[in-house]
Amino acid sequence: MDHSITQNPFMPLNDQALKQTERMTCMQDSKGVPLTGMRLAVKDLFHIAGLPTSAGNPTWLATHETPSQTASSVQTLFDNGACFCGKTITDELAYSLNGQNIHYGTPCNPTNPDRLPGGSTSGSAVAVASDFADIGLGTDTGGSIRVPASYNGLFGLRPTHGVIAVDGLVPLAPSFDTVGWLAQDLDHLEATANALLASKHSETIQKILIADNLIQSVEHADQIQTQLDTWLNNSEKTESLEIDLDAWKASETFRTLQGAEILEQHGEWLAEHNPIIAPDIRMRFNWCKSISSDDQKHAAIQRDTFTRWIDSELKGAILIIPTTPGRSPLLSTPDDELADYRIHLMNLTAIAGLAGLPQLHLPVCNIDGAPCGLSLIGPKNSDLQLIQQAKVWLTKTTIEG
Repeated sequence: MDHSITQNPFMPLNDQALKQTERMTCMQDSKGVPLTGMRLAVKDLFHIAGLPTSAGNPTWLATHETPSQTASSVQTLFDNGACFCGKTITDELAYSLNGQNIHYGTPCNPTNPDRLPGGSTSGSAVAVASDFADIGLGTDTGGSIRVPASYNGLFGLRPTHGVIAVDGLVPLAPSFDTVGWLAQDLDHLEATANALLASKHSETIQKILIADNLIQSVEHADQIQTQLDTWLNNSEKTESLEIDLDAWKASETFRTLQGAEILEQHGEWLAEHNPIIAPDIRMRFNWCKSISSDDQKHAAIQRDTFTRWIDSELKGAILIIPTTPGRSPLLSTPDDELADYRIHLMNLTAIAGLAGLPQLHLPVCNIDGAPCGLSLIGPKNSDLQLIQQAKVWLTKTTIEG
């Protein structure tokens, strides 16, 4: 088992797989193809024909055949000219937000090597932040695009749930799983969005909602406020929206529904093979077994109630929230502190997750050189509109920590 930091965010492949990778690299080289020349790093949850999928765990790798078909999302990017540069390390079965892997190593956060890279799309995020790739393809169930985007100073999009097919990838919790991606700039992020998003329709945005109480709860609250003062002016209608995530039991509701689905997806495999899994992830898998049918029913009702409320509030609006509680935790953070931090973190990520909404992270803040930022959440199918709004605001002066 490897508890060490690795400077290489890509998965080690056997000789046959390496030959396949070399054959696939830059298969497209056509002028006018939107993503031509853009290097694509793919999270090792996605199937690519002829390459193994480990889902971050050697036992999973050993008990599953090499895929014969490529995930349609990956194939779409290939067809649009993206150059494949490798599969990247992921947290085991994508069930973590830390970015650590006891088998393949923890990808080194290039912005702050003493801090977590964020998971479970850690490898793809680090590949982009280290300039090994232009596009980092990953998944986001509970925050696995948004969190590593924040920790590594990247732009990251969790699209509207269901607008991109999730065939050909290892599931975690299907009612929350989304295909997402990261980039160093909005142009690469937008080009990828144009290739992958089938639905481009959205209602007119008439106002900006600011989750002031959530902003005040994070360590970069002052920086976010200064940023908003720079962006917003009298020409834009702004309102404060209080979201009491404790009253909504957002994190608890999300974790209950996610856990029940995870057990349905992987419980049989876990019982049959008893794989070696990181202790914190093993603990969460074991907790999933404690979820009762009544717990699940109550959480489903709570999700529906919350979704109706947030959908009504977001009609014709964009919501601004902090993406994470602040900087990435230090690698040396004790396990019990990480567990408490995870609840605060998932309260924030659960907003878009529970309601299936698009969320765009903007890396516009940092504390002592460690990146963080804020997010735009919009109505369903407003993905491209969020990017356009971000472009408008980012033409104005952004603050530096």
